[in-house]
Amino acid sequence: MEKWIDGKKISKEIKEELQKEMAELKAGGGERCLAVIQVGNDPASSVYVRNKKKACEYVGIKSVSYELPGETTEAELTELIGQLNKRSDVNGILVQLPLPEQIDEDRILLSIAPEKDVDGFHPVNVGNLSIGRPGYVSCTPAGVIQLLKRSDIPIEGKECVVLGRSNIVGKPMAMLLLRENGTVTICHSRTVNLKEITRRADILVVAVGKPGFVDESFVKEGAVVIDVGIHRNEEGKLCGDVDLDSVAPKAGAVTPVPGGVGPMTIAMLMANCVHGPGQ
Repeated sequence: MEKWIDGKKISKEIKEELQKEMAELKAGGGERCLAVIQVGNDPASSVYVRNKKKACEYVGIKSVSYELPGETTEAELTELIGQLNKRSDVNGILVQLPLPEQIDEDRILLSIAPEKDVDGFHPVNVGNLSIGRPGYVSCTPAGVIQLLKRSDIPIEGKECVVLGRSNIVGKPMAMLLLRENGTVTICHSRTVNLKEITRRADILVVAVGKPGFVDESFVKEGAVVIDVGIHRNEEGKLCGDVDLDSVAPKAGAVTPVPGGVGPMTIAMLMANCVHGPGQ
């Protein structure tokens, strides 16, 4: 098993596969189109949106983008989403988060038609995942599963611990590991004897949103550690939720930050756009 799980390399493989699928689709007269909406000019959001557009171009997915001013109202944004829901030439709708404070994120995500919700955030898609029906799956957890599978790391029968219970990562991550026949425990800020539980894990997925929170004392010898966090430290360098220097020597395999889970999120967004909700 490789010590470092290379998300850049694996995401490139996935995008190349999708590129071939799109070429075949277009040869048969098919098309895929993603609508990307950004409200305001948050610098981090602008970078994410630019990366998503670049990935669309690489794979061969058409993208249309809507850059709305920061003072856009919730009603105006809902109206635009309603129009995109009706357009037969638009397969996916993505609203870049966070939104300005005058807009309710939950209401906006609910307004996207589930069959166009390529982020996998709509309650219908979350519900489909929980009962094992086809639907869009949240891109980051789906990317983690691909990292494990394509690194030949077995999930079935393994003790899997998810540290974090967010709707976007923690909960869907647990459900996907369960779907792959892992034995799953979810831990969070109120968990008692946290380290005792994480040290049981064959596969530890960390999504707590705290830089360097997990050190070697959380990790069993030889465990696979997946770091979903992304932050900037005091020196302005990117880092994750895992203290890589202390964890890497003890782990059997680990994802770096950057270059681990991050690139996979966009690769899985592209997969959602190409394949639709029937995966």
